[in-house]
Amino acid sequence: MPTQATGRARVRQESCTAKLAKFFPEASPVRIPVRLTRVVGEKASSESTVIEFGTAREVLFSSTLPLEFADMLRLQNSDGTLDAEASVVALQYTSGRTAVAARFTQDVSNWIVKS
Repeated sequence: MPTQATGRARVRQESCTAKLAKFFPEASPVRIPVRLTRVVGEKASSESTVIEFGTAREVLFSSTLPLEFADMLRLQNSDGTLDAEASVVALQYTSGRTAVAARFTQDVSNWIVKS
């Protein structure tokens, strides 16, 4: 008589940012390390993070900062080709992480190129 074997299947969990990206159908996967700064009045807090998805107008990333809807952010990459302000337009909380979507406050030319 045959016996059944059990084992664990390796299922890759979808990141919280990938879940949020489903609400942005034009979003393309990217990996752009940036310095994220939240500016509130004269106080600023910052962290390093990675932009995981982007559109021509939005960036999506995860953050540990205490962000809220409409917070103003500054995004800068290490070589200076991206230095832009953005406003938080969506937040999704999952397993202690926060997925964030932020929209640029001005046009940022050539920051993401789709073929």
